[in-house]
Amino acid sequence: MKLALMGAGGKMGCRITDALSGNRDYEVSHVEIAPAGIARLKERGVAPVPQEQALESAAIVVLAIPDVLIGKVAREIVPKLKAGTIVVGLDPAAAFAGVLPQREDITYFICHPTHPPLFNDETDPKARVDWFGGIAKQNVVCALFQGPEEHYQVGEKLVRQMFRPIINTYRITVEQMAILEPALVETFTSTLVVAMKEAYDEAIKLGVPEDAAHAFLMGHLRIQFAVIFGYADFPFSDGALYAISKAKDLIFKPDWKSRIMNLDSIKRSVAEITQSTQRQ
Repeated sequence: MKLALMGAGGKMGCRITDALSGNRDYEVSHVEIAPAGIARLKERGVAPVPQEQALESAAIVVLAIPDVLIGKVAREIVPKLKAGTIVVGLDPAAAFAGVLPQREDITYFICHPTHPPLFNDETDPKARVDWFGGIAKQNVVCALFQGPEEHYQVGEKLVRQMFRPIINTYRITVEQMAILEPALVETFTSTLVVAMKEAYDEAIKLGVPEDAAHAFLMGHLRIQFAVIFGYADFPFSDGALYAISKAKDLIFKPDWKSRIMNLDSIKRSVAEITQSTQRQ
């Protein structure tokens, strides 16, 4: 199956290039115009292909490009695609924000890797510090945004190759994918992790030795996640539960759930992410 990989020399594009290298199921045309990206492809023994040539016969087009460019690139290439082409996006933002061009005779398949999980069975030292997958196993969420049902299987098969090794793929909707990112993992939990680091810094300012603070926090984070998400078969201590109940009102605004985990708020957030695209 002929595949055009847009942005093949970027960070994600290079990971996909590596993953599909030698795969006989796909004949990949690598599209890249940035000098740094072309250099990265050259290091892999890959020569870029002109965009027009790559798109001419492509059955699948993978958009391995930043969110802020997807709208602009899609408006340029989608009218040139043959009917039945599967356009694969690697993030829900463009689809959820409505910046992908309307065309009824093509498919939009959206996917997003989850990164290797916090609790895993990796023993290879390289896998244990693999944050993006390719060595360590990871999961992927997938959505058929538009197109015939049989194209879901085509997209899922490609996903299992692009992001291998895979634990599971999960079929969800684009809206559900946007709830996960940006709302859950960027807007909310990334902010919490930043706050954890700030509290850690304050502990050091209060006189705790940095190496002791680091060891103490990292160990406690592991057990806290294990308890809260059910990996451990025991609860928090009464003292910890009391501390949590007293601190919640100090740390969180009462209406935080309705302000963040809310579809209207998520739509505004995604629109902001793709806003520069819409102005181009």
